[in-house]
Amino acid sequence: MGDVAKDLTAGTVGGAANLIVGHPFDTIKVKLQSQPTPAPGQLPKYSGAIDAVKQTIAAEGPRGLYKGMGAPLATVAAFNAVLFSVRGQMEAVLRSEPGAPLTVKQQVIAGAGAGVAVSFLACPTELIKCRLQAQSSMAEAAAASGVALPKGPIDVAKHVVRDAGARGLFKGLVPTMGREIPGNAVMFGVYEATKQYLAGGKDTSNLGRGSQILAGGLAGAAFWLSVYPTDVVKSVIQVDDYKKPRYSGSIDALKKIVAADGVKGLYKGFGPAMARSVPANAATFVAYEITRSALG
Repeated sequence: MGDVAKDLTAGTVGGAANLIVGHPFDTIKVKLQSQPTPAPGQLPKYSGAIDAVKQTIAAEGPRGLYKGMGAPLATVAAFNAVLFSVRGQMEAVLRSEPGAPLTVKQQVIAGAGAGVAVSFLACPTELIKCRLQAQSSMAEAAAASGVALPKGPIDVAKHVVRDAGARGLFKGLVPTMGREIPGNAVMFGVYEATKQYLAGGKDTSNLGRGSQILAGGLAGAAFWLSVYPTDVVKSVIQVDDYKKPRYSGSIDALKKIVAADGVKGLYKGFGPAMARSVPANAATFVAYEITRSALG
């Protein structure tokens, strides 16, 4: 099996591990990000992450925490295959000689390049996922207008294409790239830097699973710390109405979020995102490393 095929396979396994561990946290994050600003004197739909979990389970059962998982699950193979295989190919280009370990700076460059590639897969997947996850906050408005909400990923895609054409699936591409490019650059850089620190040098091949879990968890936390406000902008744009949009673009969304809620509005759902990032990304990297090692 060639290196590309190995990265494709290991990336797929890593992505599946990430999704299974992290999706409930992601659902709560999107619910908090996309809930409308309450009118003066009124309380928000969710008072916080724990309240969002309770309301979701009460209304939809535990399965509600996995709502919208179909879209990323259907594309997780492609997404993570591209992420890790592009990164692997960039590693081959950046190496000073065959088999030489990359520096942290080179891993940052490889991560940024992989981020460019995955943005075009992430955007439509994230759009469908976010619109499904945010349905509970849009249910009242939909009921009042007599509009039936989509029932699944395919139905969401059909509604989007009907309202905005195929290009509607790429709504939010700019903030998606603004998240994926710097986020993956930071994530892979921190992952490699942590491994090298724990190994005491550039050779990290003998690190144990505990060290890999720690490095992966820190890498995931670094991803969200570096790009979280961009992710909030992406989410509100992607759940925005196509026919009567509240936001004309990323800058407009940023201004309106800050005007309505202050800078803290750019960190709605930050707690669940950080709670998710450590175990989910640790699972991703460990699953990747185990699979990649097993493939030789």
